[in-house]
Amino acid sequence: MPHPTEELDAHPQEDAPEAVATADVSHETEGEADDASSDLVPVPGTTFGEISLDRIRPNPRQPRDVFDEDALDELITSIREIGVLQPVVVRRRADASGQYELIMGERRFRASKDAGKTTIPAIVRETSNDDLLRDALLENLHRVDLNPLEEAAAYSQLLEDFNCTQEELSERIGRSRPQISNTIRLLKLPAMVQRRVAAGVLSSGHARAILGLNDAANMEVLAQRVVAEGLSVRATEEAVVLLNRGERSAVSRGTRKPDPELAELARSLGDRLDTRVNLVMGKRKGKLSVEFANGEDLSRILSLLGLDGGATEE
Repeated sequence: MPHPTEELDAHPQEDAPEAVATADVSHETEGEADDASSDLVPVPGTTFGEISLDRIRPNPRQPRDVFDEDALDELITSIREIGVLQPVVVRRRADASGQYELIMGERRFRASKDAGKTTIPAIVRETSNDDLLRDALLENLHRVDLNPLEEAAAYSQLLEDFNCTQEELSERIGRSRPQISNTIRLLKLPAMVQRRVAAGVLSSGHARAILGLNDAANMEVLAQRVVAEGLSVRATEEAVVLLNRGERSAVSRGTRKPDPELAELARSLGDRLDTRVNLVMGKRKGKLSVEFANGEDLSRILSLLGLDGGATEE
């Protein structure tokens, strides 16, 4: 007797040997999948079914490196309670029979594994390597914002790997060519400055202003000042102009000059923690503030300070 899920193939007569239904299907989902098969509308080049998570490999060309942990936790809870509402999209791997590669749905894939699921609803689609990265990038751009460095790296990868012009990329993803060009320029920043942009403690506006400097060392020094002193983008632009003129003191008008020792200590702490640190000393007491981008960044900072006590579990 054939396995109940063999009817899941969108082309049961033409593609039966290659059907997604050959993937493992949990006993809980077999009946549902069989009932749903009669409602499926055939789509050329696609099939649908429940696929074992251990048969799916994450997209190695996934442009997103960092995921919002709070949003991921919410998705895990949702999947535990009501399941995956939207199928992921995969393609068959040419180098491994019965194995698949993820095209869309990295967050749903990760959350399903963390939620203890063994299978996930998936649409199998035939696609080229060119389309694989484009699809992954498009999903991220339109669903969850990449940080500026991830976005820049993804744009650059598209342009270099697939010989795609900025104009063509602009038309494909609905972003202006200047926006793409300005974002890619962030990859020219020194590594230390890039880390701060990725962590969210240095805005892309500040980063673009810093790119106006010709010297990498000056870029790093100014980035440290921006983080430590909380300079605005306008003040950063003014500092760039003055530094390019060879003037080392680039304090914008109206900005109170901080105590040199406190400023140096704040810069040192900020450099060690890779974030913005402010130190203010009043007449009777002082104040120390440390900024973080999200829960994951806070955990990173606490770890550097030796305070791994589960402080972020609230």
